[in-house]
Amino acid sequence: MSELAKTPIFDEHVTLGGKMVPFAGFEMPVQYKNGALKEYTFVREGGAGLFDITHMGQVRVAGADALAFLQYVTTNDVSKLAEGQVHYSALLNDAGTFIDDITTYKISDREYYLCINAANRHKDVAHLLQQAAAFDVQVSDESDDTTLLALQGAAAQAALQPLLESDLESIGYYKFAQVSIAGRNSIISRTGYTGEDGFEIYIPNAIAVEVWQKLLANGAEPIGLAARDMLRTEMGYALYGHEISDAVTPVEAKLMWITKLDKGDFIGKAAVEARRAEGAHQRLIAIKLTERGIPREHYKVFANGVETGEITSGMFSPMAGGVALAYVKPEHAESAPLTVEIRGKAVPAERTTLPFVRSNVRR
Repeated sequence: MSELAKTPIFDEHVTLGGKMVPFAGFEMPVQYKNGALKEYTFVREGGAGLFDITHMGQVRVAGADALAFLQYVTTNDVSKLAEGQVHYSALLNDAGTFIDDITTYKISDREYYLCINAANRHKDVAHLLQQAAAFDVQVSDESDDTTLLALQGAAAQAALQPLLESDLESIGYYKFAQVSIAGRNSIISRTGYTGEDGFEIYIPNAIAVEVWQKLLANGAEPIGLAARDMLRTEMGYALYGHEISDAVTPVEAKLMWITKLDKGDFIGKAAVEARRAEGAHQRLIAIKLTERGIPREHYKVFANGVETGEITSGMFSPMAGGVALAYVKPEHAESAPLTVEIRGKAVPAERTTLPFVRSNVRR
């Protein structure tokens, strides 16, 4: 077994009492001394939560064919991006199933920046390099040189602004700016994975500890993986290996909104069109328990007493109770009475809409 990697913030996590666990090939803090619930509450109730998400990957795509290349390898319509704008997208294989979900940043007509999932980094980069051979484009994996911090919550802007000369008010939702932090070129985007206002901060490793410490001094508090997962589950955001994988297409995952079939050819398009015409093999739905319980991943879901699927992400939300995302058979996605098997008991559940709690992102 290979040795786990450490982010540039590793020693800071240990000093702060972070409980370190293996995650996507890294040693990452699952929680700190006060526990995941208090961390979650701090973010939801107006604080500024500081997340080390350096395990994520960063890829720069540049060259004369950058737009044409990304139009071919991603699902969303890159031609619609303005400079300084970000969108959510995906990489598909020829079968129309997910290699990964990503965000795409437009720096210029000839240069883009991708944020990819930690566990998929090497697979994604190999796929992009293979496809790039047919285009006048350079694909550069900058992950090892980049620290990525997420600062989330209503107080995020107040904590970050003192580190910058530029005004954060000018960065709208799913927009970004190239800025100087501690004298180094950096990227700040108003994006996140929590349903709260906040930023994702791409900085060189050399200033990672300095920026981390300054944000804590400005009132931010460190947040671990457990609270991050609680926050994203409440929003119903997809997670690779849970709601999306190489076993499902955007049709099943309810991600046709990032799959632009009218933009021209792209990898997986024909398979997605065929699946849409055929009909989804399973449907992703949001459910809420109507009795007390904690619906966890892989718990079985029943419709009229017959097994129909399983939970992909679930939790007990302090604000909404037992909530979950689940894949079920298409014929049970709309109306059949549902139950979740929890420790041998059939706990009734009802369909609901997303997000499970109100989103506070700044649009």
